[in-house]
Amino acid sequence: MIGPYSVFNLTHGNATTHRAVRFAAMFVLALTSGGAAVAPTSAVLRPTEGTTDYGPPRGTLVIAGGGDLRDTGIVERFIARAGGANAKIVIVPTAGGNRHSDGQLIAYSDDSMLATWRRQYGLTRVTLLHTHDPQIADTADFTQPLREASGVWFNGGRQWNLVDSYANTLTAREFHAVLARGGVIGGSSAGATIQGDYLVRGAVAGPSIMMAPEPEHQHGFAFLRRSAIDQHVDTRNRWDDLIPVIKKFPAMIGLGLSEATAIIVTQDRFEVIGKGLVAIHDNTRAPVSSEKPYILLAAGDQFDLKTRTTEKAASQTPPAVTPAPRREQ
Repeated sequence: MIGPYSVFNLTHGNATTHRAVRFAAMFVLALTSGGAAVAPTSAVLRPTEGTTDYGPPRGTLVIAGGGDLRDTGIVERFIARAGGANAKIVIVPTAGGNRHSDGQLIAYSDDSMLATWRRQYGLTRVTLLHTHDPQIADTADFTQPLREASGVWFNGGRQWNLVDSYANTLTAREFHAVLARGGVIGGSSAGATIQGDYLVRGAVAGPSIMMAPEPEHQHGFAFLRRSAIDQHVDTRNRWDDLIPVIKKFPAMIGLGLSEATAIIVTQDRFEVIGKGLVAIHDNTRAPVSSEKPYILLAAGDQFDLKTRTTEKAASQTPPAVTPAPRREQ
């Protein structure tokens, strides 16, 4: 049976109008003298800003590139950082969609969405949190589970659904508050991209569009500030897709994550774990290869976001996947 704070699929007011008013006049693209665009201000407040430039001053981010996460240690690391199997953890399925193609609201149930978390990972206090309506997301009742949580996980899907439901609401602020308490936020696929600052593939028209034309879908939740995060880069040959984004916003860092691979972010550093590679798009540095304008990190490698420097693992097994040749832009 669904608990009082587990799942919300309520209709309250005109959500489309509410979003339009909320986002109106918030996003302006300015041009620098060199012609590169300055990233517009994020759509959410940033209580995690303080002593760090990129990651949260407290807490941990687990940012995974999608695919099958079994036997990678990624989910296990997330649970451990939250406090173990008895920790209070919130699962957010909203990226999976708010409405069916016929316009009917999608209802998420505890039984179907939490079964794996309970059975495979042994979680005892896991809660599902969802609404399609930002007005509901702006209420104290809806956000109650977040105020008690030490971990939040965002499922995959389409990242703009998360923006439509939670951007600029009390829920978004409570996500950041989990980190401020020293908790952990994780997610895979769309649940990875939403953690960045600039929201790639946020266009409602389709995920092949890297930079959404609609301004309200250009911004993630900025848990990892000054970043743009892509996923499935290996299986969908997306290695080069961040190039135009970072060219337009050169102060940002681009992170392209392979499936079954994650970065674990603490403050301004991260470590790569899992089975694949992570591509680092950094326009502040000259490319290390004439073939590709990014560097590749594998499991065990670490990266300092503030200094943009890499610490390679002492020993590595050569990766099984190599990026395809660079496509012309």
